[in-house]
Amino acid sequence: MTTRRNFITQTSMTALGIGLAGIVPADLLARRQKTAPSDRLIVGLIGCNSMGFGDLEDFLLQPEVECAAMCDVYRNVLDRRTKDLLRLQSRIPDLYKDYHEMLERSDIDAVIIGTPDHWHCLPTVHACEAGKDIYVEKPLANSVTETIQMLRAARKYERVVQVGQQQRSCPNFISAMDFIWSGKLGKIRRINIWANFNYAAGREKVPDSPVPEGVDFDMWLGPAPLRTFNEARFHGMWRMFWDYGGGLMTDWGVHLIDMALWAMNVDYFPKSVVATGGIYASKDRALETPDTMNVLYEMDDFLMTWEHNGGVQSGPYDQIYGLAYVGTNGTLVIDRDKWRVFPEWGDDEEKWRMEKPEESKADGKSHENHVRNFIRCVKTREKPAADIAIGQRVATYAHLGNIAFRTGNKLVYDGESNTFTGDQKATAMLTPVYRKPYELPNI
Repeated sequence: MTTRRNFITQTSMTALGIGLAGIVPADLLARRQKTAPSDRLIVGLIGCNSMGFGDLEDFLLQPEVECAAMCDVYRNVLDRRTKDLLRLQSRIPDLYKDYHEMLERSDIDAVIIGTPDHWHCLPTVHACEAGKDIYVEKPLANSVTETIQMLRAARKYERVVQVGQQQRSCPNFISAMDFIWSGKLGKIRRINIWANFNYAAGREKVPDSPVPEGVDFDMWLGPAPLRTFNEARFHGMWRMFWDYGGGLMTDWGVHLIDMALWAMNVDYFPKSVVATGGIYASKDRALETPDTMNVLYEMDDFLMTWEHNGGVQSGPYDQIYGLAYVGTNGTLVIDRDKWRVFPEWGDDEEKWRMEKPEESKADGKSHENHVRNFIRCVKTREKPAADIAIGQRVATYAHLGNIAFRTGNKLVYDGESNTFTGDQKATAMLTPVYRKPYELPNI
């Protein structure tokens, strides 16, 4: 009997002319065939266009992993990614437009969620309810309230949830943390964080246009407000619009702020947040999020600053992005490639206050390490390196920065009540208004 799901799969294979012989690497196929069925991890992918499929590729480098299904609202993406997938495994995936059908399957152990940010919350909560473990891209969600509901769902249903903050699995960052925790930098009084990327200037404005063939745009919008299709708000650039993302602040900001919080063992929210900036250099481009912004987080005993500049790709210490941990004895500067230390000169001592260590280099394996960590934790039921509680906290920090910018107010956030003290306008921005018939989860 041909079900609707199988019909989609069969017609995709026919249309693409896909054959299996000679596509899957022989060594990978051999290792996968040697894996006992009881040791296999069967995954499904929700959101296949960009980072979602990048995640899946690293999953499929592990011999115990197979992909049983993929889900996307764009038929052309499903067709293209099916061809890509069959270079990594011999199993033909089932294809879906609606992830709910995928979650009904008892043979799928875990799902990868690589959708735009405004589509992280619902499939994560529903996957928890369906008993699936989850690898979800960062930021955890497009609002603070959504992240709270996702955390509650993960804990209620005892799910392993790894957030795609792969620096937590990067030897380069791990060794830097060990060095910071050794105390050799002295007292860290400030952490400066920056990210300068061309894409944050937005793309050229284009008029609204018909929805591309094969795209279910109403489903792509999901809980976001209804609007007409515009290519500048779609693939690749959606994160520059508040309905779907939070610009550089929730893109690179989540990655880098996480490394600041980790270094300082922060388990609290900031005492206050202020921000300023605007669209200064890209007024003729298609974007809502600021191309230029500074955020100041007042912490318990140090300051943390965020700075970004869209449309330029240079920055402090000749790095387009990174962190500088400013200590009394020296400053440690890091990005994904390396970390370095710049010792301080002591005038009184007439000598350097610390010995300069050799520059540390990264191995480029952080993302695959992160995937392996998740797979291990699915088996052991331990909390993964970037557990959902970690993702929830840093996503909140990023959203607080954006809300401070959008209101222009100095904000004091109360994590217990999920409100801002004395600021109803800012508090309203913590919770999205879902478009009907979508409903914000309440766990």
